[in-house]
Amino acid sequence: MSVAEYFDFVISRTEDMYNIVQFEGHGSFWLVFFIGILFGAIIQYTRVDKFEKIAGFAMAKDTIVPKMLFLAIGITAIFLYFEIKMGYASYHAKPMMLSGLIIGGILFGIAMAIMGKCPGTGPISIAEGRVDVLVGAIGGIFGGYVFTKYYDDIFKPLMGHDYGHTTLVDVTGSWATEAIFSYGILLILIAIFIPKKELFDEADLSQLPQEERPDKDQTQEFEVIK
Repeated sequence: MSVAEYFDFVISRTEDMYNIVQFEGHGSFWLVFFIGILFGAIIQYTRVDKFEKIAGFAMAKDTIVPKMLFLAIGITAIFLYFEIKMGYASYHAKPMMLSGLIIGGILFGIAMAIMGKCPGTGPISIAEGRVDVLVGAIGGIFGGYVFTKYYDDIFKPLMGHDYGHTTLVDVTGSWATEAIFSYGILLILIAIFIPKKELFDEADLSQLPQEERPDKDQTQEFEVIK
């Protein structure tokens, strides 16, 4: 696959995503667009698009990201399950390939720790004018090209055995409702009880309103990057 063919592939997949939104009953384009804006606003409000939030998580110096993730996954697991039961939503489980998941997870974690971003927060940082994140995004596009071009020869053998599309619902059978509800509540409780720790950059700290600065509240545990 040439570079031109790869970009044609990316563009066609992007068009497919828009078609799914418009023609498969998942809501209007503008509704999805509004949800995207709302998502970006939440990310900015919680500041998880900042380098110190994700990098701090990797260094065990900031717990905002895991608290947010556990809470979001717990709530979503419960509501998505019942939406599917009522016919308002659907999901497409990916096959479980342990070797690929382990290798990919390690590479993904290293990249997140170095960049201090993830695929969700990266575009928001680019919109804020972060040139370093833009360079990282370009590198990600190039990495996607390399992966696509050499998938059959190099990467497919690394993916390992395909263990199928088994989900928690499949495993628990008639107890699926109780299992999903218990799983979601457990994650929400974990999010609540994880101790709150924050890592701040001096530049970001100086932009916070006085009433939101952690150095003005002795009850918060925080650290400032020098």
